[in-house]
Amino acid sequence: MKKQVPYLLKYTIERILLLLVTTFIILTITFFLIKRLPDAAISGNEAAQFSYCESQVAKGYYVAFNSEQAGLGKLIINPYTDPTGLTWYFYRKPRIQQYGAWLKGIFTKWDWGTSSAVDPGRTARAIIVTRIKPTVLVNVVSLLVALPLGFAFGIWAALKKNTTTDHIISTLVMVFISVPSFVVISLLMLGLSFKTGWLPSRWPASSTSVGDYIKARVIPVLSISFGTIAGFTRYTRAELTEVRSSEFLLLARTKGLTKRQCVIRHALRNSMVPIIPMVIGQFISILSGSIILEQLYSINGIGRLYIEALNAKDWNVLLVDMAVYTVIGLVANLAVDLSYGIVDPRIRRGAKGA
Repeated sequence: MKKQVPYLLKYTIERILLLLVTTFIILTITFFLIKRLPDAAISGNEAAQFSYCESQVAKGYYVAFNSEQAGLGKLIINPYTDPTGLTWYFYRKPRIQQYGAWLKGIFTKWDWGTSSAVDPGRTARAIIVTRIKPTVLVNVVSLLVALPLGFAFGIWAALKKNTTTDHIISTLVMVFISVPSFVVISLLMLGLSFKTGWLPSRWPASSTSVGDYIKARVIPVLSISFGTIAGFTRYTRAELTEVRSSEFLLLARTKGLTKRQCVIRHALRNSMVPIIPMVIGQFISILSGSIILEQLYSINGIGRLYIEALNAKDWNVLLVDMAVYTVIGLVANLAVDLSYGIVDPRIRRGAKGA
């Protein structure tokens, strides 16, 4: 008799396959939408533009002729005469052929295209790899700061329900949830940088000491953390309050457990079931919100790169940037789905019995 594949493993494989298919569909649609947008002029002098066009011909995006062609659309660059005396005319291939070349480059060389404006001549993948570290660093640190504080304030408010402490915490939560992160960072920069000079007003190109390294990250981390702390506080308070009013806790109290024992052994554990998956989803929210933060604080991350590529009409870089956000979002959704089965045994037992 064949050994049955564990349900969680089977479910994980199915979700990963669905993730890959979804990513492929989203990126395909995005590719054709972007290719309908007008391109910006290629950066650099005539020789640099010619070199870029040659590379695109080799990759299958452009086509080159030694005479002007009718019916192929606009010339990409002005006619260029090389040192041998040949004049070259470059045109874009039809979108479906560009799509085929794009897929071939990804699957055979992991080549997502070359930048035409943000960093001319450099591969879009290399640009993303360079710029993703500051974004992940700021968002991960913000999440690590927000998690314990959000849970602590949420538990405190739930245990002090309908008291002055609860009202103060709830009011602050509503304030910080309502205020956008770019307003928070603007106020922090005004108070901690421009007015007092305690902290730098922009992300430094390089840090000369550990102190400078830490100070440069205080404002970005705080600006993201305030809203995240408020969100975790609200969810934790709501879930813990609901669990504390449930019948099984009343039963535990009648069996002799103290209030402290009921909260630690039962209330907290059960209230964490819907909260833990929410933590993963929250990371995606702050990651997307960091686009404005990086622009205001001059952080060279993928959020700022998104704005730069959009303004410069560098569609290859923009497409890879969007792909990164798409994959992170889909992976986070996968992690949320799997975490339900991990933190709540009832889901696993229900699945096995189905």
